[in-house]
Amino acid sequence: MPLPPYAGSDHQIRLLQGAQELFPALIAEIDGARSDVQFETYIFDVAGDGAEVARALERAARRGVRVHLVVDGAGTGQVAEPWGSRLVQAGAQLQVYSPLGRLGLLLPRRWRRLHRKLCVVDGSVLFCGGINVLGDYEDPNWGRLAAPRLDFAVRVRGTLVAFASTVMERFWLRLLAMHDMRQRRLAQALADWRAVRLLQRAPRRTVGGRGMVAALLLRDNLRFRTRIERSYRRAIAQARKEIIIANAYFIPGGKLRRALVLAARRGVRVRLLVQGRYEYFMQYHAARPVYGALLAAGVEIHEYASSFLHAKVAVIDADGARPWATVGSSNLDPLSLLLAREANVMVRDAGFAQQLRSRLMAAIAQGSGALDPRTYASRPWRERLLDRVAWTVMRTALWLTGKNY
Repeated sequence: MPLPPYAGSDHQIRLLQGAQELFPALIAEIDGARSDVQFETYIFDVAGDGAEVARALERAARRGVRVHLVVDGAGTGQVAEPWGSRLVQAGAQLQVYSPLGRLGLLLPRRWRRLHRKLCVVDGSVLFCGGINVLGDYEDPNWGRLAAPRLDFAVRVRGTLVAFASTVMERFWLRLLAMHDMRQRRLAQALADWRAVRLLQRAPRRTVGGRGMVAALLLRDNLRFRTRIERSYRRAIAQARKEIIIANAYFIPGGKLRRALVLAARRGVRVRLLVQGRYEYFMQYHAARPVYGALLAAGVEIHEYASSFLHAKVAVIDADGARPWATVGSSNLDPLSLLLAREANVMVRDAGFAQQLRSRLMAAIAQGSGALDPRTYASRPWRERLLDRVAWTVMRTALWLTGKNY
């Protein structure tokens, strides 16, 4: 499989499970920052354990480190007080991506969200994954959880960190330019756009070295519209023995479903770890109609029920000649694959793939139940109706955006 641009074989990558592993590693890097911290997240929740991350950003800003924090207008809105003021007073700079305004999500153009979770410190270390600034036992809608949310991130050193930093800087400058235009500071907005154009000329590079082979996969609405989904499909098409996908909101499009069915039919063992607990109506019920064809092809579907599943990871042929793994923010659903800004790290390394596989197999064995095809086929009419309603609503929403899925 050809590597995407901005890849290299010089990476050191550490797998992190949950905020309990991510936050200490993240805070340690921020506390050691000397020049800048670039931070993007969908949810920035400072009511619980996330306050420790906010304190680290505040400490960094007070000692003169440039701190740029971007949060999503739907996932976060304005950073909750007093933390919004504390960070600004310390010298941090905050921006909100696509504030909802009066009509909120009633406007289809507001469905394009900043869903990626990225942090680059001093241009030398990158954190990427599915974990928001939100404690493992905390949920904005369901309150305190009895068991930790299942999610993953990675800490990366190597070639792709510089690319991630450039991407984040370009995004920051675009947001500044739009803000300056709204404030009618046209000269400053023009300067911001010029800076963006200079960053866009950064050369692509593929670097050799002694380390893990890895690349940063982005999904946006300009240059990287389909890269994450295409990477999944290529890896699935080349699978020889085993595919394990853990995805919180699993509503794959036709091409991705066919790739999984074909893999199962040629003898690849395909296991899906999906959300087993009701969290949101649309994501829970719209996923069910796609299970039938997968089960009929021999795909194993395991529903995670110990807590909420929030992972967006996959591992293919961990023990094979061409191991492949990915950890990131992108769900396999139309919101992530067609509308939201997402970021995944792709890794081709046996040791990393085996470690991720071990974590997923533990979750399958200890926290989930296999979906029986006969049980699925005989589910009550009321569930079938809700599934069909959710599926229809989702398809109608996609039609409104002009997207084909």
